[in-house]
Formats: sequence, C-alpha cells, structure tokens
Amino acid sequence: MTGLPYKKRRCARDMVYFSNYCTDRGWCGAAQRVARSQTGENMAPEIAPAMPLLTILQYPDPRLHTVARPVSAFDDRLRQLAADMLETMYESGGIGLAATQVDVHERLIVMDISKERNQPLVLVNPEIVWSSEARKLNEEGCLSVPGVFDRVERFESVHVRVWDLDGKARTIEAQDVMAICIQHEMDHLLGKVFVEYLSLLKRDRIKKKMRKAQREDAH
Repeated sequence: MTGLPYKKRRCARDMVYFSNYCTDRGWCGAAQRVARSQTGENMAPEIAPAMPLLTILQYPDPRLHTVARPVSAFDDRLRQLAADMLETMYESGGIGLAATQVDVHERLIVMDISKERNQPLVLVNPEIVWSSEARKLNEEGCLSVPGVFDRVERFESVHVRVWDLDGKARTIEAQDVMAICIQHEMDHLLGKVFVEYLSLLKRDRIKKKMRKAQREDAH
C-alpha cells in the first residue's frame, strides 16, 4: 500500500499515536536491529540484513490473483524475505507490502506507518478475529497500481491474530490508518487488488492505463 495522496498522507503521519501504538503493540525496529519498547523489552526478532530490492508485480499481472498459502517454517529464509520486503517497501515509498506483490505466495505482510519510517511491522499468517460495525470510505493507493488512488470502504477497527518471525502469536488491535493498511495488504494475500472494489468501468480504464505505461517502460 502506498501512502495516501499528499494532503491526506500528511494528516495521517501527524498523528503521533500511531508511532506509540506500533512501539507498544507491534514488532518494531530498524531493518538490521532488534526493536525495543519504551520499557526496553524486546518486541521483535532480529531481521536479517536486506539484499537487493525485489520486483513488485504490476496490475493487471495475473500472479496478483494467486491466493497465498500459510507460512509453515519460521526460519532464516523467512527472516531474509521480510528484510528484503521492508527494504523494497521503503525504497518504493510504500507503507505496506504483501509477499504476493513480490511473487512469493505466502501469508506475510510488512508495514511501517510511522512518521519517521523506522518502526516496521512484520505480520505472519494474519487473521482478522474481530471487526467493528463501523465502516469508513478511505482513499487508498497501491505499489502494484502506481499513480492510482480511489476510495474503498473498510472496517474502521480490526483485531488481527498474527505471528512474529519467531513463531510467537499475538493479537494486534488496529484502527484508522493501521486498520486500513492491514485490510488492504490482507486482500493481496487473498489475490485481490484494491481496484477490484471499483466499478467495472474504472477497472477497465485503470487496466488500459497500466498496460500503456508498461509498454512504454519496455521500450
């Protein structure tokens, strides 16, 4: 998921509570160190040093419609994949990235909604276990659909059961931008891109725009 268009993105990142929430509840830290909460307790396993950037699949690539399988092995390969995805997400200017988008079809998501861009979250095998009755229209973008933003209705708040890179389970209570981002990335794991919530007419226009851009990039 990309950051929101300029005005909305600025408002979201001015909300300091997201940084505090991430530190208290998530697995946070720079890509090559162990994150610690305000009390000094380790909240994240060490993430391996990042390798060269991964290629992000572009809509309407059919591989984006692949349903991801659960992660079964919490090993060095998974740590390296998470590190590579984080590096790719940061370099691409995104706030979230699903493994599906880099053509790895496992239930793995990385995120960082902090203003400082130094509080990554790694969510393995995420599962929504509660959602609010309230829903809200929000403008979204996607690293797999660059330059396209549109409004999608999401739950305002969700509770998500996730595992960390050590295979330890926790429940994250997410709302607002964090909840939007998690739902957006979880859609990717189900083989769904956010533009598929839009009308058929809009989707067709986006497909034509993306295919034209891809042809131009190929020359």
